Amino acid sequence: MRTEELHYELPQSAIAQQPAEPRDSSRLLVDQGPGAPPEHRFTRDLPELLGPGDVLVVNDSRVMPARLHLQKATGGKVEVLLLEPADDGQWSALVRPGRRVPPGTELLHGGETVMEVGERLGDDGRRWVRFSDDPNALMELAGEVPLPPYVTEELSDIERYQTVYADRPVSAAAPTAGLHFTDAVLDRCRSYGAEVCALELAVGTATFTPVMAQELDDHVMHIESYRIPEATLAACVRAERVVAVGTTVVRALESAATTGSADGRTDLFIKPGYRFAVVDALLTNFHLPRSSLLALLAAFVGPRWRDFYTVALAEGYRFLSLGDAMFCTRNPGQNLRP
Repeated sequence: MRTEELHYELPQSAIAQQPAEPRDSSRLLVDQGPGAPPEHRFTRDLPELLGPGDVLVVNDSRVMPARLHLQKATGGKVEVLLLEPADDGQWSALVRPGRRVPPGTELLHGGETVMEVGERLGDDGRRWVRFSDDPNALMELAGEVPLPPYVTEELSDIERYQTVYADRPVSAAAPTAGLHFTDAVLDRCRSYGAEVCALELAVGTATFTPVMAQELDDHVMHIESYRIPEATLAACVRAERVVAVGTTVVRALESAATTGSADGRTDLFIKPGYRFAVVDALLTNFHLPRSSLLALLAAFVGPRWRDFYTVALAEGYRFLSLGDAMFCTRNPGQNLRP
């Protein structure tokens, strides 16, 4: 598949700059199946779409205060966006302005050296960095929760970029499909008979990066870490329908099915032609053109994704991380589940 087949025109005015208030008042475009027009509802209506036998799976990772504003000894300002720790104590990070920060540069906060910048990791701007002390302590002291690059307005409450069930701070970006949920909506999902389970996938900033390769097969997928509790795996096995809240949940569950491991790192690239082993339905936001997230959606629902997006844009839905959502079912034939 050519990457250009995942392109659509996204007006700047359609990109949400503030989350819906309250959370569950965001709009929900509901897939009615092949050949039927979608239905327009709200996220608070999701429990009515669920029932006994459904397992709703959420990603409970929390966004780290991963953006640090530091200085070189010369006084030059440097922004470091932490991505993921390595086994040897180093972290991968985005360092800006990277060309002015050669390997070996020490970075300071409050006049004290807190970090040394290492070698480049590739052509995408990533670097190794090593902390002088506890990175978590520095993040708590000086870090900011990073918003996506297309969100240009400050949030009045940065907790709105965290889910209500966020747990461990391991992500550099939010699992945004979960931002629509309130505790009351989750309780109503349970009251309708659905089981609610959690897993963890550490979301990286590469999730915002458009696919640059002309062919999807040539795209090098970013790697993310995941952990799935045994209780969540068992619930998915016995479920009549597995409903994923977000593409990150899809990626974690399908990675576990592919590798046989409930705890690991994945570079799984779900694109058209992929056959799903676990997930039956998906609640997800509207994604960037030419992105790996849109490739996943195209694999899940087939060419219908374009019809959904055309309707959503015409009806004034709000797009991307702080925007509205859609609820869709897997395209017939794209599965390994019986």
